[in-house]
Order: sequence, then structure tokens, then C-alpha cells
Amino acid sequence: MFVCKTVHQYSKGEISDEDMAKLKEIAEDYRTVKNYVYSRYSGVGSLEKLYPGYTIQNEMTGSGLRGTLKMPSVYFYLAVFDALGDIKSQWTRTKNKVLELLGKNEGFSAEEKHYLRFLMKVTNAFSSVLRREPIALPREMEGKYRELAEKVDEEKLQNYLCRQVRKYHKKPYAAQGAGFSLSAKAYRYENHGISIASKEKRKRIFIPLTDNCQYKSQIYLKINPGEHSVQIHVPVNVEMKSHEDYQNRIGISLGMYTMLTVDNGNGYGEDLGKYQTEYADWMRAQTASYYRNRESNPGRKKYLAKKHRMTETMHSYINHELNRFLEEEKPGVIYLVKLPKNQGGGINRKINNSVALWQRGYIRGRLEQKCKEHGVEIVEVLGKDISNICSDCGGMGSRKDGVFRCGSCGGELEEKVNTARNVLKRGMEGKVLK
Repeated sequence: MFVCKTVHQYSKGEISDEDMAKLKEIAEDYRTVKNYVYSRYSGVGSLEKLYPGYTIQNEMTGSGLRGTLKMPSVYFYLAVFDALGDIKSQWTRTKNKVLELLGKNEGFSAEEKHYLRFLMKVTNAFSSVLRREPIALPREMEGKYRELAEKVDEEKLQNYLCRQVRKYHKKPYAAQGAGFSLSAKAYRYENHGISIASKEKRKRIFIPLTDNCQYKSQIYLKINPGEHSVQIHVPVNVEMKSHEDYQNRIGISLGMYTMLTVDNGNGYGEDLGKYQTEYADWMRAQTASYYRNRESNPGRKKYLAKKHRMTETMHSYINHELNRFLEEEKPGVIYLVKLPKNQGGGINRKINNSVALWQRGYIRGRLEQKCKEHGVEIVEVLGKDISNICSDCGGMGSRKDGVFRCGSCGGELEEKVNTARNVLKRGMEGKVLK
């Protein structure tokens, strides 16, 4: 069995101003195409064209935009399909949001919720409702729809669905040309670097690389004009590792200062707080300095370079600790609580800033990727009051200075260990998110 991972390649030395200008032009054209597709096909009128997308591809071919931009087809059509992927993802997020609200809405009966879920599941029905058109379905689905519709007020529910979509659906927009995708036809590896197609016929842009690895798949080239460098993202399939001794079921708790605490009391990434505090303090100082010297500020090159170094150091530490966690704990199943969304601002601005810069998204992403590569299952458990319940007796308690104190049995335990044990209990009891 194979799992997909992303490999990064980096340019060696500074890219010339001339070549960087060519790369920026391609990236800007790529952005222009994506925004054109966003503006034309993100609305409800194009829902049925999104799958499989060939109608949109043909319409974009006939639009004349590629000729206007003088853009090679190897970039133009990838930009179109990248944009279509973003639009589909946005519709998925919109539907998930509406479904989430629907599940919490106590004003609807079970029949009404079933009817709305049916509309969102069937693309033809969903798009017809949003366009305020009669719903026409294939014969095999028509009977099911009529059976559901007879039990509810169709107009009321369809109006509700339209209101929610108007409220939460947003059209994607690319604010800047940060990079572009390349098919295998648009590049070749040679002379310790990579040559990519330019907008000029039969001319390529050569970029020296720090490694000699070669790939043959669709890649993404991210440009860094301030540093005169690029970063290449390459998706590769790697064989999933099999570990016969990875059998343990464990509960974990993620934190800002100790990255990961296990139900047995072991901690991993205990220096994460030091790295994050240093990073947050530096970012605050740089922001204040920038606004004080806004008119005479010489540029952001050194700032961006140091920010990159600090972030990479922190990410390297996170990956090292996650590898150590898997090697030492040997998990077959990991139970954890779904990470909460960012909370609103509190009283302490310094703490708010540190929380905003918390690398939890990166940690969660790397943990998921590494678990896929090692065949480890991740299960999310229900999180309500999980940090306020005693893992020994189940009574309610309080947390102070990193210690949990139970009000029922009087027990005391390190806060994160108590949470991790509750996570494991809920996982073993089947109290998980489906």
C-alpha cells in the first residue's frame, strides 16, 4: 500500500532578476486565469458544470483568454483545473457548514433534516433549489424525493437552504501570484537543476537546485521574489511502512508548551514552548519596529529570511519529536480531541499573540502524515469537558498552574496527563466523532 507525501526541493543561489521577472509573469498570469474561473464559475449557475469539468475546459478554450495572455497551454489548463478544484472545495466547505448548523438546529424535525440532507447530497436537486427551479430527478430517485417531500413544508426548507448558502458560501480569490503548477511536459531535470517552460517559444528558464533528485509528476513551483529563490513541491507515493509491534492504543493531549502528552505521562516536544515564545516575542518586536519606521524602512528581506529560519528550526524540532513519539510509543491507534478553532481575544495581548502563532495546524498535519506513512490510525473523540473531568473517578475538578484537582476524590494529577487519560477512556468506550 502506498501513501502520498510532499517532497520539497530548493533553488541553489540567487535567481537572476531577468529569470525571476519571467517566473513572476507566469505566476501572475496563472493568478489571472484562476480569478477569471472563480468569478465565472463559482456561482450556483455553474454547479452542474463542475463535474467532471470538461464543459468549463471547453468554454475556457473558446474564451480567448489564453491568447490574450500569450500563455502556454501547459500552464493555462492547469490553472483552470486548479481553480475548479478550489471551487469544488469551497462548495464542500459550504455544505459541511450548513450540515453542521442543521445538526445543531433543534427547530427542525427528523423528517425535515432528512429532506435537507437529501437536497445537499444530490447535486441536481441542490442546484435546482438554489436557482429556484423545479427539481427534476432521474426516475430511480424521484420516488425517494417525493416520499420525503410529502412529510415537510418544501418551500420553507428550500428558503432556509438558500439563506444559509447565501450567508456562508464565498467565492475563492487569489490575492497574489505566489506560484504555479507544472505538468511533466513543462519541465526537465538537467545539469544539477531544472529547466522549465517560459512564455517564449523554445526557451526555458534554468534553475540550479540544492539536490540531484529527479521526479516525473505534476509539481508546484512557489516563488520567493524577495529572496530570489523558488521552492518546488513534489507529490510522491511512498510505500506504507509496516510495524508488527505498533499495537498500542494511546490517548494524547496537544499543548502549546509541551507539544504532546501521552496518557502514560510521557511528554514529547517539551521545548516547543521555548521555541514558540522566542518566535512570538521576535514577531511582536519586529511588527512594532516596522510600524515605527514605516517611512524609512529599508525593506523586508532580512526580516523574511530570519522568519523563515526560525520557522524551519521550529518545524524541524516538531518533526524530530513526532518521529521519537512514534518510535517509543509504538501506537496502533491514537485517540485525540479535535483541535478547537481560534478563540476571540482575551485580556493579555501577549498571550493572544502567542496563541495566534501556535503551530498546531502544522503539528496536526505532520502527525496525520506520519501516521499514514506508518499505518497508524487516528481517531477523534468527543471533547466536551474532557479537561475538567477526573480520569480516576469521573468527578468534576479544576485546573490551576498546570495541575488538575478533583473536587470529588481529591486527587491531583498533571493537567495534560489527566486530559490524555480521559481521551483514551472515551476512545475505548466508543465516544468518538464519526
